[in-house]
Order: sequence, then C-alpha cells, then structure tokens
Amino acid sequence: MGLWGDRERGDREHGHHPGGDAHDTELSRRARTAIVTADERIRVTSDELGFATAELGEAATEALRVGLESVREHLTEAFRLHQLNHDSIPDTAEELRTRNARIIQLCEWAEQVLDERTRALQPQVARVREAPEILQRVRDDAARLRSRLPEARSTLERLATRYSTEALQRVRMTADDAEQLLDFALRSADLSERRRAAGSPEDANLALETATETVRRAASILDGLDGFEVRAFRSESTLAEVVEDSVSDIAAARGERRTPAVDAAVAQLEALLAELRSPAGHGSTSGGDHADRAEASALRDPFADLARLSAANSALDAARQRAARPVIPIEHVRHDIATADHAIGIAASLIDGHRGWIGADARTRLAEARRIRAEISGLRTDEDTRAHAQQLARRASALGDDALRLAQRDIDTARPDNDDWGRGPGPSGYGRGGTGMEVLGPVIGGVILGGVLGNIFD
Repeated sequence: MGLWGDRERGDREHGHHPGGDAHDTELSRRARTAIVTADERIRVTSDELGFATAELGEAATEALRVGLESVREHLTEAFRLHQLNHDSIPDTAEELRTRNARIIQLCEWAEQVLDERTRALQPQVARVREAPEILQRVRDDAARLRSRLPEARSTLERLATRYSTEALQRVRMTADDAEQLLDFALRSADLSERRRAAGSPEDANLALETATETVRRAASILDGLDGFEVRAFRSESTLAEVVEDSVSDIAAARGERRTPAVDAAVAQLEALLAELRSPAGHGSTSGGDHADRAEASALRDPFADLARLSAANSALDAARQRAARPVIPIEHVRHDIATADHAIGIAASLIDGHRGWIGADARTRLAEARRIRAEISGLRTDEDTRAHAQQLARRASALGDDALRLAQRDIDTARPDNDDWGRGPGPSGYGRGGTGMEVLGPVIGGVILGGVLGNIFD
C-alpha cells in the first residue's frame, strides 16, 4: 500500500497556488468533506467485514481486515491535522494549505485501499449468498446426469463389441465412475448445508465448491463417452479414405521409377493394407480359447490404424518424390569437390607466400571458401544431399578463384610504378635504358605466374 508520497507533488496535484483566498477556502472544504467521507467509509467497511467473516470465515477475509487496520492507523494523521486546523492556535495560510492537501491525500489513499480489498471479496460473498440456489442446481444437475447413466452403459457395451481394449483406453472413466462422482456430489451438498447451519462457513464453502466441481467432472465423463464414439466414427471414415488413397499410390508407384526405398515403402504399405482387410488374419482356429483370441483380434483401434496407415502412406509419398528427382552421379559431386580443393589450394599457396602484400578481401574469400569446404565434409553422399554438396563445392571453388584473383591484384598493386630494379639511367646502368637488371622484374613475375599456372594445370 504505497502511502508516503511526495508532499510537494501532492500539493501540486491538489491545486497548490500561492495566495488566493478562494482557492484556500475550496481546499479546506474538500479536506473536511474527504475526512468525513473516509470516516464513514471505515464504519461501513467494518460492518461489511463482520458480515463477510460470518459468511466466508476468518481466512477469506484476512486481506480486508489487514487493509482496514492499516487505513485506521494512517488516518490518525489526517484526524490530527484536521484538529490542528481548528484549534485555538493561529495558523498561516501556507500551514493550512499544506495540512489540507495532506488530509485529502490520506483520505483518497484510504478510499483506494478499501475499494480494492472489498472488490476482491465481492465474488465470494455473492457466491455464498447464492449458496441455496447453487446447491439446488447441483442436485438438479446430478439428477439429470444420473438419467444419462443407462445410455452411457449401453454405449460402453456397444463400443466394447466394436473397438479393441487399446482404443477404449482413450475413455478415461466409465459410467460407474460417473455414478460414484454424482453420489459424492450429493453428499458434499448435504454437508455444505449442515456446516453452514452449524456456523462453520469455511467448511460449508469448501463442501459447496467440492459439490460443484464433482458434478462438472461427472458431466465431462458422460460427454466424453459420446465424444469418443463420434471421434471413432470420424477416424473410421478417414481411414477408409486413406486406404483408397494408398491403393492408388501403390498403383502409381509401380509405373514410376523404382528405387529400393520405393520398393520398401510399397511392401510396408501393402502389408499394412492386408492386415486391415483381414483383422483376424491368423488362419483357422479351433476351441473356445482360439475363438476368443480370434474375436479379440478382430476388434480394431481406428485411431492407431489411421496413424500407422497415414505414416506408411507418407513414407511412400516421400520415397516417390525422391525417386522422381534426377539423381546426380556421385562422380560429378566428387569432381566438383576436387575442383574446389584445387582452387582453394592454389589461392592459399599464393596468399601464404605473400603475406605482407595481400589485403583483407582476398583473405576473407579464402576463409569463406575453407568454411564451406568444411561444411561439405560433414554431409553424407547419399542421393538426398548430393545436390546440396555439389552447390557448396561450386560455391567454394568460385570463392577460391575470387581469392586468387584478388590476391594477384594486391600483388600487382603493391609493386612500385617505377620498378626498374636499376641503379640509375644510362647505357651501362641497370635502368630502363641499359641491358642489365631491367629484365629482372618481368622475369620474376613470369616465374611466379608460371608457377601458379603450372599448379593449376597439374
């Protein structure tokens, strides 16, 4: 409960203006009205607390009790300030203004606290006051649900002759469980009335909540039986559609490109369809035990059958899609990977041999090419990943070529423009006009380029 606000801010909020008799008079009137209203609100809330305690008990009304005590404690300051405003000691206008603003602030806070606490109790109080009507609804609902029990038992017997035990496990509880819950709900309703008459509201409210929740659970059980039958019929209808679709898919697969994966998917789907067409499927039986086992095996779980058939059908669709895609020969993939390795190797040799001359662009291309090459190493070489591996290999090769081109550009740029390696001009010097070292630069460049080209064509 945030109470101690900024007094200056409180003054501004309540219209603190230096001077002005009219304003001071209005502020004084508001303070008197607020303290009278807050005092009346405390009295009314105290009465409401007594009634609520009698109806709900001590625990449910603890928050309101604590809030009311806190409001009484802090409003003592408001009453003291109000008393100072009307005692025999003269006060300045500023003192009166400050006190009245504080009184209004305290009273508004008290109203807010009591509003919050009483509002939180209203739903519980309303429910308790409607307890007789709620108990009557509980009894009426229990009687209505009890009339559905024979139909529920008949539904369970019918389901047991059609579906397997595994399928019926989706029905969480039976009609007998619903009947026990209804009996327990009626006993809880009677207990709620007795405890309220005995002056134990907390026990009475607990029994009332228990009766209401128990009836709701019984209704959900009976509704679940009907819902299960509807879902089972829907699954059987969908299963028939999937069977028809699976037969068509098998016929289509026989006329398409055959792969081991397609053959395996077709065989699995055909075996499952044969099982669904002949549920007993165990040959002739003799004797009572064999007859019972055959009868039990004839019961199906439409939910499980639909899930298995849908999975097998999806597997065949996936195998057919893979077979329809053109398969890249593994030799082509290996050739592209070898080309990428060669490009990366040539670029790495040139860059590592001229570390001081190579810029960031060439090094970045080389690093990215190596990263992609490492990613290729982690891929499998089956049909599903060949296309991706080939794309990565070609990307790595292109990056290696870019790194080589950029590295050669950096080397050419790093050479001086007047690179004659000579000692000076003249016919006998090693400059451009002589016959000495002026040929050394092109020779070295040719050696380097020749080595690079030799590696490329190795």
